[in-house]
Amino acid sequence: MASSILELAKELTLALVQTGNVSFEDMQDTLQKTYTTLTALKVQEEPGATVPGLAAKTTAVNWRKSIRKQAITCLECGQAFKQLSISHLGMHGLDGRSYRMKYAIPNTQPLAARALTERRRQVVQKIRPWEKAPTYRKGQARDSHPWRDSDDADAARGPIEEPTVEATTQPKRQRKTAPKKQASPKLRAPG
Repeated sequence: MASSILELAKELTLALVQTGNVSFEDMQDTLQKTYTTLTALKVQEEPGATVPGLAAKTTAVNWRKSIRKQAITCLECGQAFKQLSISHLGMHGLDGRSYRMKYAIPNTQPLAARALTERRRQVVQKIRPWEKAPTYRKGQARDSHPWRDSDDADAARGPIEEPTVEATTQPKRQRKTAPKKQASPKLRAPG
């Protein structure tokens, strides 16, 4: 395909020379500019193709600099937020996964300001939601744990209260049924 782009650039430059718009001295420079322009247009049409000259001109975006202590900067539009929401990324036609893939951000990196992430971490450590989960409580109540053998640990911890849900039982309503009708002897099939 590169030869066809080169031939197309050559034909365009030759047409400019024949019409008198470009002199013979400027022909090589015009040919190079035309080829570069056509190659750039090809890259825009085909996102998988890369051009060595254009790749060197583009600068890599450092996502680490976009996440600061009090704000995170959207790498698409440059606006600063405390957290990149799904709705904001949706305005750019992205979601969290595609945004991370586009800018090579690891999945473990939160799309939020560092202070907000740290505050959330502190809150979770303080309230310890995993200890309130029923499966955690059942696991702690088993006698198979080594710390359960000592009586001091039991006294310090206190009894584990299981959440109970009291269901009110109401008598089932009986369904009224009509007596079954028997088929008339006329409708019976001979048998």
